[in-house]
Amino acid sequence: MTIIPNERSVVEVYQWLVQIVTPRPIAWVSTIDAKGIVNVAPFSFFNVVGANPPLVIFSPTRKRDGNKKDTLVNIEQLGEFVVNTSTVENVHALNLTAKELPHEESELTFAQLESCPSQMIRPPRLACAPVQLECQLDRLISYGDGPISPTLIIGKIVCIHIDEKILNTEGKVDPHKYVTLGRLGGDFYSRTTDLFELKRPS
Repeated sequence: MTIIPNERSVVEVYQWLVQIVTPRPIAWVSTIDAKGIVNVAPFSFFNVVGANPPLVIFSPTRKRDGNKKDTLVNIEQLGEFVVNTSTVENVHALNLTAKELPHEESELTFAQLESCPSQMIRPPRLACAPVQLECQLDRLISYGDGPISPTLIIGKIVCIHIDEKILNTEGKVDPHKYVTLGRLGGDFYSRTTDLFELKRPS
């Protein structure tokens, strides 16, 4: 099977890509608008891209009507956001925050989530997330303004919060305790439970 993106609809190309590129880590992003309304939403076009400086990148695509999502609007206005990591324990709440709500309605209330203050930025963290990355906007790159068009948001990590419950006796993250989610196509997710070790060649 061969697919030429220019010969297919945008929605069809999107659906193929999210089925092919798996598993994708999920950034559970919390932002705040100028009026103080907190927005929370999951994004699976996401990854960490460096450590010097420490950077994350994620892409909130436009809605299917071409309008911007609240996350993008809030970051454009205030330039700050928190990446809360998504785990198996929180998957149902995370799924609820994927619902498109009116701008004036907060996903915190809708999904019954508890927030806690960030240390260096204005948007709050999600208390249930075992890891929270406070980020300041480094740059924003938009590709078009039509339906599902992406905007790359690169954020500099200015503060990292880690719940000690996911650490091992050496003070490092234990993958047996830190069971994160991966996004697949459609309604499918994966868990980081099928683990194996493979040493790098010296």
